[in-house]
Amino acid sequence: MSLYSRILGTGSCLPPRRLTNADMVSLLAQRGIETNDEWIVERTGIRARHFVDEGVFSSDLGAQAARQALLAAGMAAEQIDLIIVATSTPDMVFPSTAAIVQHKLGIAGCPAFDVQAVCSGFVYALTVADAMIRAGNARKALVIGSEVFSRLLDFNDRTTCVLFGDGAGAVVLGASDTPGILASDLHADGQHVGILCVPGHVNGGQIMGDPVLKMDGQAVFKLAVGVLEQAAKAVLAKAGKTEADIDWLIPHQANIRIMAGTARKLKLPMDKVVVTVDQHGNTSAASIPLALDHAVRAGQIRPGQTLMLEGVGGGFTWGAVLLNF
Repeated sequence: MSLYSRILGTGSCLPPRRLTNADMVSLLAQRGIETNDEWIVERTGIRARHFVDEGVFSSDLGAQAARQALLAAGMAAEQIDLIIVATSTPDMVFPSTAAIVQHKLGIAGCPAFDVQAVCSGFVYALTVADAMIRAGNARKALVIGSEVFSRLLDFNDRTTCVLFGDGAGAVVLGASDTPGILASDLHADGQHVGILCVPGHVNGGQIMGDPVLKMDGQAVFKLAVGVLEQAAKAVLAKAGKTEADIDWLIPHQANIRIMAGTARKLKLPMDKVVVTVDQHGNTSAASIPLALDHAVRAGQIRPGQTLMLEGVGGGFTWGAVLLNF
């Protein structure tokens, strides 16, 4: 009998500190930098984002999202036998944020590790967890996307600092004899490493390079729409499905224009696209599970529906997952 994996529960966590575009305009004005709400909304669709307070880390957000997902799945943390955290903002160089989340959930013994694929991280992590469950190496997995991007931002660069936010999303993925995750498609192209990166590192106790986010927005935009269409069509082909089978598209929440462009190429109306970028900003690896949990709890997504998850991020990485919810 074939073994599959299905999502059993979803959860999310947004830090309580919410900054509207007006708040960001005021913050940047203190630095002598001009921007306005209209400029931000027109180019990105973003109206607000959440930032953590001092002393709050990716593991804190991830553990809280995991607790919500466990509650939704009707499970105890002790039943989990795999933890994967997708993050570009780990608590520390090592150990992994996943190991720290494991400790904060009060469990021990199961494998726990991080996946670093930036904004595609959750799609990558979900694919790895699915493969481990199908191979019989796990039965119940926590897959988490958690980020504190506010600590990577250059608040002298209005083109990037208004885009990002903090948050976490999680799913419990469980073994099943009926198909849940139908197919996935992952890619990377390192020749584009320079268009979206944080070019800094630690050396001898000192920060070397430039440890804040750098992005060539136009280059990212041009690549993103094309590769997202390719990944979506590839995953549909693998699953023997068509665009008409998609009930909900849950794209990485980076920019409403990229999301709308992808929907057009898949012949999907925007009312079939889950949109949270307006309230969350770009939360990198957290954005897809955050949007998923938001739509589930809002009653938009219901059991039996077919979902397309897709992300694109620094690396350059991209990928898609098609699943029955």
